[in-house]
Amino acid sequence: MNLFFEESGDFKAGVMMSQAGEAYQVEMQSGKRTKVKARDVLLQFASPAPQDMIAAAKIICDEIDLEFLWEVAGEEEFGFAELGAEYFGHALQPDEAAGLLFCLHSSPIYFYKKGKGRYKAAPETSLKAAQAGIEKKKQQAVIQAGYVDQLKQNQLPEALRPLVLQLLFKPDKNSIEYKALDAACSELQTTPPRLMLACGGLDSPKQLHFSRFLFEQFPKGLAFPPFTIPAAPKLPVADVQAFSIDDVTTTEIDDAFSVTTLADGMVRIGIHIAAPALGIKRDDAIDAIARARMSTVYMPGDKITMLPDDLVQSFTLAEGKTCPAVSLYATLDPADWSVIKTETRAEAVPIAANLRHNDLDAYVTEEHLAAGTGDYPHKADIALIWQWALVLEQGRMAKRESFGLRPEQNNRVDFNFYVDDDVVTIAKRKRGAPLDKLVAELMIFANSTWGKLMNDSGVPGIYRAQGGGSGGWATKMAVRMVTHAAPHQGLGVDQYAWSTSPLRRYTDLVNQWQILACVEHGITAPLVAPFKPRDADLFAIVSAFDGAYGAYGEFQSNMERYWCLRWLGQQEATRVEAVVLKDEILRLVDIPLVIKLPGMQSLPRGSQVVLDLARWDEIDLSVEARLIEVVPSAVEALGDEEDDDSADAEIEAAATEEAAVVAEAEAATFAPQPEANVDTDVDADADTARDAAVDATPLTD
Repeated sequence: MNLFFEESGDFKAGVMMSQAGEAYQVEMQSGKRTKVKARDVLLQFASPAPQDMIAAAKIICDEIDLEFLWEVAGEEEFGFAELGAEYFGHALQPDEAAGLLFCLHSSPIYFYKKGKGRYKAAPETSLKAAQAGIEKKKQQAVIQAGYVDQLKQNQLPEALRPLVLQLLFKPDKNSIEYKALDAACSELQTTPPRLMLACGGLDSPKQLHFSRFLFEQFPKGLAFPPFTIPAAPKLPVADVQAFSIDDVTTTEIDDAFSVTTLADGMVRIGIHIAAPALGIKRDDAIDAIARARMSTVYMPGDKITMLPDDLVQSFTLAEGKTCPAVSLYATLDPADWSVIKTETRAEAVPIAANLRHNDLDAYVTEEHLAAGTGDYPHKADIALIWQWALVLEQGRMAKRESFGLRPEQNNRVDFNFYVDDDVVTIAKRKRGAPLDKLVAELMIFANSTWGKLMNDSGVPGIYRAQGGGSGGWATKMAVRMVTHAAPHQGLGVDQYAWSTSPLRRYTDLVNQWQILACVEHGITAPLVAPFKPRDADLFAIVSAFDGAYGAYGEFQSNMERYWCLRWLGQQEATRVEAVVLKDEILRLVDIPLVIKLPGMQSLPRGSQVVLDLARWDEIDLSVEARLIEVVPSAVEALGDEEDDDSADAEIEAAATEEAAVVAEAEAATFAPQPEANVDTDVDADADTARDAAVDATPLTD
C-alpha cells in the first residue's frame, strides 16, 4: 500500500512499511524511512508507484483551469475529494486527487486552507484585489529591472533622482527603488554611495558627507522660519574703545576687549560679550530657532549658523558700530596684576577695530611683547592685557596643581583649514601663541567669574565640570555638563560656565539670560530669572545640547579628514612624514591626518617616520600606507611618556574600529596625557589657544 500525505506544509508519497496504532512507517523513494501520523494521510493507493503518481499529479495540476475550478467550488467550505468529483465528473484517481491538492495548495489567492484537505474559495472581491496586487508586482518587477539596467550603465533613472538621499541614508528596503539600487550594487560589486557618485546622483564625496549630515541633523532643511529682528535695546554707552581679536573667517564676533587707565593708576580691563539675550526672549520665535540648532556648525570653508545672518549682524561686535553687550570689568593693580574688583554691566560698547590673527600673528610674538617692538593697532592695550593674561595663567596652573594635575602643554602644533573654490590650504600654527593665550585666559576668567556670580546669586546655569568622578582615569576626568557650580580641574578654576559665545552656542545664550537677571535684580534674581532652580527645562537643554554638539563635532572631524585627503590629492603626495602617537596610530607632520598602520614595528611615542601612501579614499575616508623608514633622532613633543597608558586608554579600547581610532587619536594629538590636558573645551572664543582658528574649529573638545 502507498500513502500520499502532508508533511511540514508539503505533499509527499511513499510505500507504507508498517502500521502501529495511529502511525505509519513509510519508506520514501530515496530509501529514507519516516513516521507519518494517520491524521496527515490524505490518500491510500495501490498503484501507480509513488514517484510515478507524483509526476502524473504535477502534470494534472498544471492542466487544471484555476478560474473554472474557483467557480465550481462555490462559497461553502469543501473537501478536496468533493470538489474533485464535481470538477473531473467522476470518482478521483490517485493522480487526479493529488494533482487537485497540489493545485489548491499552490493557489492561496483562490482558495483558503481550512484544514487537512479542506479549503474554501476566496470571495470575489478578495480574489480580484489579490490578482491586481500580483499584476502590480509584475509591473513593478519590469520597472525595477529597467532601473537596474540603467544603474549598471551608470545612468540615474529620473524616478530615483529625488530619492537619492533617502535611498542612501534611510531607505525603505521594500521599495522597488531600493531593491533596484541594491541589485545593481550587487552585480557591479560596489556600494550605493559609489554608484550614486558614478551615476551623477551626487556631485562629489564632499556632497556625500555634507548631505548625510544635513539629512540626519537638518531633515527640514537649512532655511530659517519667519522671525522679526528685535529692536536694539536702549543702553548707556560705555566710555571705551573696544577691539576684537579673531580669525579672518570669523563673522559671529562674540567678544571684544578694552583697556582704561584710571586716575588712581589702576587699570580697568573690559571683556565685552555680544548680548543677543537683550533682544531674544525665552520661548519667542528666535529662541525656538536657536534651541532647535543648539550651536553653529563648523567645517573647513563653511558653517551653518545657529542664528539667522540678519540677526547676527544686529548683535555681532562689528568694527565701527556701537553694539549691545554684557561687559565684565576687572579693575587691576598693575603692580602685581591682582584683581581689586569686578563689575558686570549691560551697555552699548563702541567697537573701534576687528583685529585678525592673520594680520597680527607675525608681529604679536612673545619676543616683540617683551621688547616692546613692532607696530600694530592697539599695541599698548594688547601689551597690558598680555601681562595680565600671564598672571591669570600662572594662577590657573597653581590651581591645577592643587587638584593634583600637571601644567598644560602648549608646545604642540595646531592646524587651520582654508578652502577657496574647493582648493584647501592647511596652515600650521603653534599652540599658545600670545594672541591665543590672551583671548583664552580672558575668556576663562569671564566664564569663571560669571559662573560664580550665578552661583552666589542662587541662579542656576549651565556649567562645564571636570574631575571628581570615580572609576578609571578617563571616567574620572570626563568633562560633563551640570546645572550647578562645580570645579573644572583641567582648566584650574572653581567653576566654568559657558557664557562668552551667545551668538553661536545656545548654552551661552541661556547663561547670558541668567547673568543679566543677576545684574538687574540682585538678590531677587532667583525669582525672576528665565530659568528657576531645578527647572526641568534646563536639564532638557543640557541633554539636547550634548547630543547636538557631539554630532556637530563628529561631522567637523569627518570634514577635516576629508579635506586632509583632498590636500594629499592636490599635493600629489606619495611619500610623507608622520609622527607616532601610540603603537600603530600615526599623524602626518604637515596635516592633522591620523591613520592606523597595522603591523607597524613598535616605536617610541613622538618618533618620526616616512610613509608611502598607497591609496586614499575620499568616500570612506580611509588611507592605506606602508612604513618606508624611521627618521633618526626626530621626536615631536607629544607629552610625557609615563602618561601614555592613561592618555591613550580610549585609543586602545577602540583599536578595532578605525573611525573611533581616528577620532580618539586626533584627541590624543592635542591632549596626549590626561594630567597635561586642559580639556580643550575652552570657550569657543578661547579656542585660539586650544584649537587655533577660533571660527574654524570651535567644536574641538
